[in-house]
Amino acid sequence: MAGNNRGMRNALPMTRPGMAIGLLGGSFDPPHRGHVHISREALKRFGLDHVWWLVSPGNPLKAQGPAPLPRRMAACREIARHPRIAITDFEARVGTRYTAQTLRHLQALRPGVRFVWLMGADNLAQLDQWQDWHDIMHRVPVGVLARPGQRISARMSKAARIYAPWRLPARQSHGLARAAPPAWCFVNVPMVAVSSSGLRARGAWSRRG
Repeated sequence: MAGNNRGMRNALPMTRPGMAIGLLGGSFDPPHRGHVHISREALKRFGLDHVWWLVSPGNPLKAQGPAPLPRRMAACREIARHPRIAITDFEARVGTRYTAQTLRHLQALRPGVRFVWLMGADNLAQLDQWQDWHDIMHRVPVGVLARPGQRISARMSKAARIYAPWRLPARQSHGLARAAPPAWCFVNVPMVAVSSSGLRARGAWSRRG
């Protein structure tokens, strides 16, 4: 077991105790400039040291599987190209399928790191459908970045209503990583109207090969 934990630690980017790391999870099928955009905005708005893209084996909420993981990883590395954005297949290595499980493993392996879960406003709107979503809110601070057409539905969502007392004002967004969970912050950012599903529909990305 100890050897396995060492292997998992080595699979993660280097960190120092006290660092603030934003976690952006998803299928990245395909990755696109919108992912890069919200990562850059998260670094700036939430005062993060780095952002990690957690490229998942697959999305449990989606019936159809994504393109092969090595292909998506390569595409992420090609498009990110930022010294403070790291790409990892940690979920595939550790065998987790749900965000709450992933967070438990990350916190066990890097106990001195301040993790912040990042999501677009569209994900906040459906967060109550996620496995153990209350555990996510109570485990790490959550940074929500507005995306096209999702501001109203996100703010009226079940998660937003239940955790309204623990929402940080946007002007305090730089303090999110140091806030004790539950804590979340919703920030409006310049829009980039691009999506993975749109790229697939236009034939710009195939899940085969």
